[in-house]
Amino acid sequence: MLRAKLSVVPAAALAAAAVLSACSSTPDDKTATWSPNKIYAEAKDESNSGAYEKAIPLFEKLEGRAAGTPLAQQAQLEKAYAQYKANDQASALSTLDRFIKLHPASPALDYALYLKGVVNFNDNLGMFSFLSRQDLSERDQKAAKESFESFKELVTRYPDSRYSPDARARMTYIVNSLAQYEVHVARYYYNRGAYVAAINRAQNAVTDYQDVPAVEEALFILLRSYDSLGMTQLRDDTRRVMEKTYPQSEYLSRGSKSRQDPWWKLW
Repeated sequence: MLRAKLSVVPAAALAAAAVLSACSSTPDDKTATWSPNKIYAEAKDESNSGAYEKAIPLFEKLEGRAAGTPLAQQAQLEKAYAQYKANDQASALSTLDRFIKLHPASPALDYALYLKGVVNFNDNLGMFSFLSRQDLSERDQKAAKESFESFKELVTRYPDSRYSPDARARMTYIVNSLAQYEVHVARYYYNRGAYVAAINRAQNAVTDYQDVPAVEEALFILLRSYDSLGMTQLRDDTRRVMEKTYPQSEYLSRGSKSRQDPWWKLW
């Protein structure tokens, strides 16, 4: 028993020595003697060079070092942007939500709202470059709606912000895409003979998203679905609406429309 107890002492000592050794080998914090301005300059250099994963911890250090100052707020926004560019959408949104909550009167709040909208909107899209063959209607609708809400708050609270024109353009795109999503689903149901489900989704597009391109096809799906169910009165009413609203509709004349071009080119 005595030998067993004695044998514990060297093991404990070795463990303590290992801990001390590990501590002594920990790299020194090279920013320990840096001023907040130097940390910011270094973080910006890393971010500007595309080294976002190196920039993020520097911005985090700056947040703590310059706490309570405008520079700390700037660091928080810069960190959110770096996280977004590093494809860490969740962290970017968390950082922006925290900024918006902590700094409701910040002069940079319009940018925070804009960046939050962009993060949810889509990666790597610049001013108006989203008018391409990428189709938001086939992606995450929850993110699209959250993006719309951020842009809406921006243009409502800051109509003259430098970011508002792009936000308005993106809002238009999002609304069109959400309507197109409903049409995607309605078309899916119609093609599988689920006419009641097709009617429900097409009606969502017609009711919730007015004056957008997708409504034309939504009405046509309604017409075809009513016809398939033998609901002639509703079919004829829908046809009259289409003939009045879209007198040159190719859906009525040909039954379908070429989908070679992105849907927004038809608008």
